[in-house]
Amino acid sequence: MISLAVATATAVLVAAVPASATVDNRPELRTDNEWVPAPSAPFDQEAGITCDFPIHGEPVLDRVMKMVLERYPDGSVKREMYTGALIYRVTNKSTGSSVEVDISGTSVLHIRPGGSYSANVTWQVWGPILLGMHAGKSNMPAGMYIPNGIYTVRVSKTGYRTLTFTVGGADNICDDL
Repeated sequence: MISLAVATATAVLVAAVPASATVDNRPELRTDNEWVPAPSAPFDQEAGITCDFPIHGEPVLDRVMKMVLERYPDGSVKREMYTGALIYRVTNKSTGSSVEVDISGTSVLHIRPGGSYSANVTWQVWGPILLGMHAGKSNMPAGMYIPNGIYTVRVSKTGYRTLTFTVGGADNICDDL
């Protein structure tokens, strides 16, 4: 009896959709509607860029996925979301000292026209990420930070980074290395 009720309800719902209904495929409304892997790359930085010593970073666990949420009419990405487990090992190349950091935050990127992942973009973030701040190119002292909480990272066309917290704070892992 229950199966018959479910089948009848499904038939009624399907019959309620007009045959002429179409999907709106305008590029500005199109999303990729699919999570895809977004692997993180290892990196090396010379002394003085973020820390006073050279550092190396590499993913130990990387299960980050991304999804395009909105596109511009030309098809370029306007908004995309990143989420998933990410643990990095950051090493002081001078001493060999290292720390493993959980940077499994969730981010929504609002990429302005002509922008990219690292310029002319605003990140809305919940949870920890790894964020390099360069002397004279950010609203914070140089460092390799782990901000945590709810916050925004605005990156100008020139790459100037502004970190603003709604709630939370940031640790400079250069201090731990």
